[in-house]
This record gives sequence, C-alpha cells and structure tokens, in this order.
Amino acid sequence: MKVCEMVLVGALVLIPVASEAQNKPKAATQSDITSGKQTYMDYCAACHGADGRGHGPAASALKTPPPDLRTLASRHGDKFPESYVVRVVRFGDPSAGHGSSEMPIWGPVFSMQNNGDEIGVRRRIQNLCEYLASIQDKKS
Repeated sequence: MKVCEMVLVGALVLIPVASEAQNKPKAATQSDITSGKQTYMDYCAACHGADGRGHGPAASALKTPPPDLRTLASRHGDKFPESYVVRVVRFGDPSAGHGSSEMPIWGPVFSMQNNGDEIGVRRRIQNLCEYLASIQDKKS
C-alpha cells in the first residue's frame, strides 16, 4: 500500500495528499512479472498461499478451500486461461452466480488505488496474470 503524507485540516480532519513520487505515471506498456508477484503476495497469498497451492494462512477460515492456482492451465486444456483469470480478479468468480463468492472482487480496489486509471488497473491485472502463468505446474 502506498504511503501518503497527511495534512492536518482543522482540529480533527486528515486529508491524504499524494507525494510527488506517487504522481509520476508509469509507462503504460510496462509489463513486469516482479510487480505481478508483488500484487499476488499482497492480495492473493493470504488465501492461495505464497506458493499458489491454496494453503494460505486464511484458507482454513473459508467455507470453500481456495483452488491451487498452479493448476489453472491443466484445468483449462493445458493453456493458461488469461481471460478467465482477468474476469475472476476484476469482476469475481463467474461460477458464483447462485450465491456469493468468498473471493474478493479486486477490480474496484485496484481502480481506487490507481485513482480510476483504467490503464493502470489493466496493467496490474496483466502483470498478475503473467506471474500466475509463470508458476504453472509443468507436465512431466
């Protein structure tokens, strides 16, 4: 999470003010697998585990165990299902149509963190997809 400077206004109200470093946009074409890993560790690892196998520290508190993300490709015809992952991360689990999903919907969170910058949201999710594709179990 980014650290903001705080400005005291009146006696009780604090308003976050972005620092100059936060205001500098990143190149829209940047695709860095490291930032995808960082996004994974920040938002996914608590449930899916640091290794992606579904055994994160919060997994035992969930009604439905988190899936093993290292088997996404094998569960989708041996091809990494990027469009599926984008939909799930951004809009929630499409299979949860008859009830709520335990997986958070990250699209609005990423949008808020990127100040509504759609390119930044897409880049973050693309980086996450690239990281997830890189950790897929390889067939023997």
